[in-house]
Amino acid sequence: MDKDLFETGLEKRKATLGAEYVQKSLDGADDFSRPFQEAMTAWCWGFGWGDEAIDVKTRSMMNLSMIGALGKMTEWELHCRGAIKNGVTREELRAIIHVIGIYCGVPQALECMRTARKVLDETK
Repeated sequence: MDKDLFETGLEKRKATLGAEYVQKSLDGADDFSRPFQEAMTAWCWGFGWGDEAIDVKTRSMMNLSMIGALGKMTEWELHCRGAIKNGVTREELRAIIHVIGIYCGVPQALECMRTARKVLDETK
């Protein structure tokens, strides 16, 4: 594994998801899951988030759209928190959910809306 990509990824991952959450994920990894945690940190966060071509707010908005389209609500909730931390506003979050509804269907948008409401209520 590229050590620089891992270190960059670790920094980006902690900045968006929170140092405590990331450390808990890494500490909870065992011999079976540790290679995936390390590769995901290097690839997704180091390679995918590690350049400055797209700002973190825009990346968060893109992630919410894609993860919402996939219907992966546990990840959507996690990235919703990160998006808010990265500057995505309530209005932008609502607009993202509207687009998910248009392109992925109303039931999926409703799932995203429920999850967003939960996250927004927690951040009050």
